[in-house]
Amino acid sequence: MIRSIALSLVAGIAFTGTAAAAEPIVGTWKRPNGTLIRYAASGGQFCGTVLTGEYKNQSIGCMKGSGASYEGKVNKLDEGKTYKGKATVNGNTLSLAGCVMGGLICKSEDLKRQ
Repeated sequence: MIRSIALSLVAGIAFTGTAAAAEPIVGTWKRPNGTLIRYAASGGQFCGTVLTGEYKNQSIGCMKGSGASYEGKVNKLDEGKTYKGKATVNGNTLSLAGCVMGGLICKSEDLKRQ
């Protein structure tokens, strides 16, 4: 009985620690067109994978950063091009941008956490 309680407590602490350590970008996000994207930790960065639609299972690029600000690459799958990317998280909104000319010109869209 005591062993079961102790194991439950350890499992609860481990789960809480993992959830608290997750970066804000980690999770599933919905683009305005309805496509779902999942960002997950991968080798010191956060990589996005398309979950639904025409480009399902393809990478949209990886970002490094923490808290509310991330930078890396964004793959524009319909163009077959990769751009300098940046992302910011504000609550349940992920603003994802692809940029050219060293980041001077950017096109962005807001995704909603699912």
